[in-house]
Amino acid sequence: MSALTVDPVPGHGQEWDDLVRIWEETDAPEGCKVEIIEGIVTVSPPPSKDHNTTAELLQRKLYTVIPEDWGIYQTLGVSVPGRAGVYIPDLVVVPRAVATGPGNRVPAEEALLVVEITSQANANHDRVKKADGYAKAGVGLFLLLDPWHSGRPTATLYGDPAHGTYRVLEAVEYGEKLTIPEPFGLDLDTGIFPVS
Repeated sequence: MSALTVDPVPGHGQEWDDLVRIWEETDAPEGCKVEIIEGIVTVSPPPSKDHNTTAELLQRKLYTVIPEDWGIYQTLGVSVPGRAGVYIPDLVVVPRAVATGPGNRVPAEEALLVVEITSQANANHDRVKKADGYAKAGVGLFLLLDPWHSGRPTATLYGDPAHGTYRVLEAVEYGEKLTIPEPFGLDLDTGIFPVS
């Protein structure tokens, strides 16, 4: 098994507040994703049809195993101030009570599962920077769906974050089964996902 490591990045105080304000006020075209990644406000174009289909197919599978009081969100901000970040995962599972009320983001440590689906143009954000941020924040499970991985689409499940480092729980090529452990208990056939 391999691990991802994390180096601390400052992200608190007035500078963080100013960065979040810029993020909130950024006027991007509809469908674009605005995030803060390692202290830099980034704008990504709308995801492809295959990307959206992958998210939708996984969301359907997850709804069969989560409790009624949990939700699955596609545009909810996840605050990772220790990595100077506000990420918008492709999917995030949190208790519905956490996602209810004013505002447009939740603390990363409240996420039960985050899912990132790589896009060709910014795959390294998902593979490295965001994985580091989620581990540092203590997100229990991080699923990386990577249709652009070395010509072989892969699904990698990270978990057991300790001291800012994830452990690889399972890595498979698309077409193989991947198990998302309890509290999900989902055997996921990755062959359902389109290959870009």
